Amino acid sequence: MIKAVIADDEVRICQLILALVDWEALGLKVVGTAHNGLEAIEMVRTLQPDILITDIRMPGCSGLDLIGQVKEGNQALEIVIISGYAHFEYAQQAIKYGVGDYLLKPISKAELTATLQKLAERIRAQRKNAEDEAQQRKKTQKDAALLRENLISGLLDQKKKTVSIAELREQYDLQVQDGVFQAFVLKMDCGREELSPTASVLLMEKAQEGVQQAVSGKCLEFVSAVQGFVCAGILNYAPQKKEEVRRALKSCVNQLELQKSLFRPVSFSVALGSAGSAPEELGTSMKEALTLIEERIVYGTGRLYERMGGPSQLLGSGALERYLRDMTHAAEVFDPEQLGAAVDTLARECQAIKDVHGYEILEAANSAAEVFAVRTQMAERAEFLERLHQQVERCSEATQIFGCLKEFCCDYLAGQSAQQESESVRPIRKAKQYIQEHYSEPITQEEVSSVVGLSPAYFSVLFKKTEGEGFARYLINVRMEQAKILLRETNSPVSEICRLVGYNDVKHFTHTFEKAAGVKPAVYRKLYG
Repeated sequence: MIKAVIADDEVRICQLILALVDWEALGLKVVGTAHNGLEAIEMVRTLQPDILITDIRMPGCSGLDLIGQVKEGNQALEIVIISGYAHFEYAQQAIKYGVGDYLLKPISKAELTATLQKLAERIRAQRKNAEDEAQQRKKTQKDAALLRENLISGLLDQKKKTVSIAELREQYDLQVQDGVFQAFVLKMDCGREELSPTASVLLMEKAQEGVQQAVSGKCLEFVSAVQGFVCAGILNYAPQKKEEVRRALKSCVNQLELQKSLFRPVSFSVALGSAGSAPEELGTSMKEALTLIEERIVYGTGRLYERMGGPSQLLGSGALERYLRDMTHAAEVFDPEQLGAAVDTLARECQAIKDVHGYEILEAANSAAEVFAVRTQMAERAEFLERLHQQVERCSEATQIFGCLKEFCCDYLAGQSAQQESESVRPIRKAKQYIQEHYSEPITQEEVSSVVGLSPAYFSVLFKKTEGEGFARYLINVRMEQAKILLRETNSPVSEICRLVGYNDVKHFTHTFEKAAGVKPAVYRKLYG
C-alpha cells in the first residue's frame, strides 16, 4: 500500500481532495491530514508517507520551506503542490526542489486522479527496482560467500595450494593488502558424546562468530568457513599486529572453553600455520595448521598450537607390525576379544613413544582400521571407514580414538562371527563325515579344513567350539572306537588293526589305545571279544 499525507490550511480543501479520489482503487491510503507547515513536517517524519499533497502557501512554515525540509529527510518522497494562478511563481520555484507534480486551483478530479496514478506507478517502479537491486546485492553477497567457502575448502583439502593476491581481490572480493598471510584451524570436539546436527551447527556458528569478533580491528582482511567440526580461515594483517592477533585467538579459545558448559561437554582448540608474506604460502600454512591441531590429542584441548618438532620413533617401533600380526590372527578365528586386546596393545605402545605427535597417533589408528578392513575382506569398506572417521573426528584424546577403533572393529568381527556361527554346523558336519570315511589314512587338520573351505586356524577354533574337543582328539577317538570294533568283531592281528585305523607304529598305537581304553589291545580283545 502507498501512503499519502494531505497538507492544506483550509479544511474544506483537505476534505475535497479526500472526496475526489478513489484512493483504494489506486492502491493508495491517506494516513494523515495537516493544516499548517510545522504539523505537516512532523507528520511526514513520523508517518513516513510516500506522497505529500500540499498547498504552496501554508501558515507556520512556507510551502517552500516545508518542501525543503521534508525532502532533506526523505529524497524519495513524491510531492504534489497545489497552487493558485496568483502564486504560480512559487510553484515554479518549488519544481526546482524536485516536486513530482503541481495542480492549479480549482482542483480537477480527473487531473488529481491522473497525477496520483502517475506517481503511484513511479513509486511502484522504484520499489521494484529497489527490490531487484536488493536481491541482486543479496545474490552477489551469497555468491561471494560461496566462493570464499570454496576457497577455504580448497585450502583444507589441499586441492588449492596456491592463490595470488590479485585472485583474492578480483575473484573472491577480499580487500587483502600487503602484509602477513596466515591460515588458522579451530576444532570442536565432543568425544564419544552424541551431538545433534542442530547443536553442532549452532556451536560451530558461535565459534566462527567468536573468532571473527576476536580478530576484528586487528586484521586487514579475514575470511572463514565451517566444515563439520572445523572452522578454518585465513588472516591478513600488518606485521606489527602479529602478537596481537595471536593473543586474540588464544583469548577466543579461552572464552569458548568458558562458554562450553552452557551447551554440551564440548572442547575447543585452535592452531596457527606459518605466517607468510604472500598469499601463495597459504596452502602450506593451512596444511601446517591441520597437522598442528592434532596435537590436542597428546597435549589437550583449550590451547593455541603454533609449533611442533620433528617426527617421533613411532613408525620404527614395530607397534603397527605387531598389531597387524595379532589382528590378523584374531580376524582369522573371528575372535573379538583377541582383536580388542590387539587394539589395546597398539594404543599403549603408541602413547608410550617419547614425544609422539597427535597426527602420528591419528595416522596409526587410521592405518589400523584400513588394514583390518582389508584383511577381513570387508564388502562395505568405504562406508565402514567413513563412519569410523566421523566418530574419530569428534575425539580429542588417544584413548577415545582407540576406543572408537576397538568398538567399530570388534562389533564388525562379532557380527561376522555370529554369521559364521549360524553357518558352522554344515562345514563341521562335512568334516566329521570326511573323518569317518578317511580315518584309516594319514589325514591332517589342514587337509580337512581345505575340504570344507575354511582356514586351518578358524577351522580349529570352530571345530572345538562345535564339538567340545579339538580336531586331533576327535580323530583319535574315532580311530580308537573303530579299533575297539575290530578287536571285538574280527580275528585280525593287532598289527593289522593298527594299520586299518591309520597308525603305522604298533607301539604308538598300543600306547594310544591303552590311554583311551585303560587296557592294551590284546587285553581288550580277551575281555570283550
